[in-house]
Amino acid sequence: MGQKVSPIGFRTGVTLGWKSRWYAPKSNFGEFLVEDEKIRRFIDQKLNRQPPFAAISSIDVERTREDVRVHLRTARPGLVIGPKGAEVDKLRTELEELTDRRVNINIVEVKNPDLDAQLIAEGIAEQLRRRASFRRTIRQRVDAAMQAGAKGVKIQVSGRLGGAEMRRQETQLKGSIPLHTLEADVDYGFVPCFTQYGSIGVKVWVYRGMFAEQKAEEDAAQAQAKTRARQRREQQRPARAGGGRRGGRGGGSGGRTAAPAQSAPESQAPSGEGESPAGGAPQSPDQP
Repeated sequence: MGQKVSPIGFRTGVTLGWKSRWYAPKSNFGEFLVEDEKIRRFIDQKLNRQPPFAAISSIDVERTREDVRVHLRTARPGLVIGPKGAEVDKLRTELEELTDRRVNINIVEVKNPDLDAQLIAEGIAEQLRRRASFRRTIRQRVDAAMQAGAKGVKIQVSGRLGGAEMRRQETQLKGSIPLHTLEADVDYGFVPCFTQYGSIGVKVWVYRGMFAEQKAEEDAAQAQAKTRARQRREQQRPARAGGGRRGGRGGGSGGRTAAPAQSAPESQAPSGEGESPAGGAPQSPDQP
């Protein structure tokens, strides 16, 4: 008999963090656990199963003594926030009524939805619900994930595929999926697709590389970004310095052109107004 373990549960606490991050005594542990499940089901039903279809992939819950912090990872943050934050304020009010606690919502954008297993499964389920060809749908999703940078993708759908009388299973695999390697970043997603002729289960595994390699790539990208910013600053410095020298020369020339204009009245001073050449006190016409 096969023993199947979720790749996320297998890595939780080793290379992945927990979805619920809080501590509680025995008297409150069960209450908080049920409350977390209510929050997740409420948000999934409100934002994923009906309009606006905000494509929320995961929901993390943090607790303090009085507050509940909900972190939403979504590919469409604009639909969750709404115009001027109206939708997120409404969601916060509903969660506060549900939990009878103060709730803070933090929205994190999923920058590459083609590498998120849960979002890939949601997309496949939506297409199967619209009676699309399951083989073509799976193939398109696998190719899109590999082009986005995945090192391995596995998609499995099982049920009454295409409305057939007998249940069957279809699997598409490309690349490698090292399920037993704890250092491997393997994302997993599951979505049940409810159709008119029965329910179809959609499972997705996405291998995105080793955790250490991803950290090294992120550090290299940050260093490269800093280097580019430093190069831009160095390129801008000579231009600014040259502009200052040009301004200085222009100011000096202006002073030189102003000198003859000021000397004209001085040359006329002895004959006309009796001013001294040095700009001192006026002299009388009798003085030489």
